Amino acid sequence: MSNLLRRHAPITEAGWEEIDREAKERLMPGLAARRLVSFSGPHGWQHSATSLGRVMPVEDAAEGLEAQRRIVLPLVELRAPFAISREELRAGDRGAADMDLEPLDKAAQRVVTAENAAVFHGWSAAGIAGITEATPHPPISRGDDVEKYPGHVARAVELLLRHGIGGPYGLALGGRDWTRVVETTEHGGYPLFEHLREIVQGPLVWAPGVEGAVVLSLRGEDFLFESGQDLAVGYWSHDATHVHLYLEESFSFRIATPEAAVAIA
Repeated sequence: MSNLLRRHAPITEAGWEEIDREAKERLMPGLAARRLVSFSGPHGWQHSATSLGRVMPVEDAAEGLEAQRRIVLPLVELRAPFAISREELRAGDRGAADMDLEPLDKAAQRVVTAENAAVFHGWSAAGIAGITEATPHPPISRGDDVEKYPGHVARAVELLLRHGIGGPYGLALGGRDWTRVVETTEHGGYPLFEHLREIVQGPLVWAPGVEGAVVLSLRGEDFLFESGQDLAVGYWSHDATHVHLYLEESFSFRIATPEAAVAIA
């Protein structure tokens, strides 16, 4: 039996197909971290920890024996509950094209924001160190003049190059910075967005949950995201009016090369 318990929900096969389609559409645009770091998995719900390849001694081994304990990073389970009206589900089964799935949309935004924030800024209670916490490079202050953004990004790329960190590079832009960059046209009519893409030679990604921006190398294996169960919709309970569902995933994140990123704060 799947841990998601979907077969116990009062939802038709067509209803589940619509929920899954809508969940994917709402999640994919905001999952910025997965587009910029090395992704491994999904390895399944039973996958509980990431091996760090290190050990620590066990002091009280019996005489004549040596013992070491493997060091692992436990996966964190992230869940966002939401509820859908049973009347809306019935409307969907009758062919309605305008099902009210706003609760699913809000749950998806909570998940993507939390996942991005954990990767880029850390989640200490879950044992996750974030990219901006770990990098030894001082953050570059962007100030209020968005037209100076190319200079800040170029400084970040140059800093990475001086430390032997090759490209291409990616740029994760927090919500406010993304809006300002997309809306700005430089003198001469050239879009700022395209100028930044030429500098990093890689993607510019909308990253809800990120404060400011982060330039990081895309050469691979510097930042490691490990997925246990990938994002999926599960069933919790139902009553006369609503079906209670949740979005859930399990993951770990670790940093192999902290020097491979620069924050623009």
